[in-house]
Amino acid sequence: MRERLDCALLTLDQTDWVRALKGPYLGGRLHLHTLLQPHAAIDTLFDDPALACGRYDAGLLYADESSLPAWRTALAARAGRLPAVLLVYAVGLRAQAVHDLIALGASDFLQPPFCPEELRARLESALGRLAPACVAEPEPLYGGAVISGMMVAAHQGPTEAELCHTILDRSGAELEAYAVALAMQRATSQDSFREAKSQVVARFERAYIRAALGRHGGNVTLAARMAQKHRRAFWALMRKHDIDPAPYRSDEHS
Repeated sequence: MRERLDCALLTLDQTDWVRALKGPYLGGRLHLHTLLQPHAAIDTLFDDPALACGRYDAGLLYADESSLPAWRTALAARAGRLPAVLLVYAVGLRAQAVHDLIALGASDFLQPPFCPEELRARLESALGRLAPACVAEPEPLYGGAVISGMMVAAHQGPTEAELCHTILDRSGAELEAYAVALAMQRATSQDSFREAKSQVVARFERAYIRAALGRHGGNVTLAARMAQKHRRAFWALMRKHDIDPAPYRSDEHS
């Protein structure tokens, strides 16, 4: 357990929240900080020099319905280049919205009312999960070549989060490479063929449905039409993966 944890408060508009929370807690074992310079947009918060150079152990971002689209866009655009530990202070968000932020790179979340003991515990847990690279399951490389049963990357391909965010714009060859990489990754585990195939298909379905809903502002009819699936079948897939169209609707992107 670390003697002291330093966490940056990430928000643009919630000055009262920042003012109320910043400072030391738990006898100085937890310190919450404001960023050292003003920022004009959410996506520039991650460019803050203190955050980028590792001055803080983690970041705590304030996310509510009004800021959710901007956070979703910022996290997706910076896949693989986010702070190692990023927690969401989820204010009035639905479970699916929180799940989306975690899928895009957030480590964990907590909800009001603020509890310093809970924040420290969740930070410790997230930091403890940062296992050495040799222990963690390697992230598949997309776009590489398969030689003698091994995946060899000609160059560092996009991460899974980046690929899923732009899945509707990818070519057939890129999607094939995605499937091959995932299949090979699962083949080295203890999964059976049926289990491995199920996981690959499920991950593709989730990525495609979310991308389709995002492109059409949460309009299920238009998303189903683009996917060339009956609306009822599209809804069935959404229920299967517990995907709520509300966070993608146009009125929430305004």
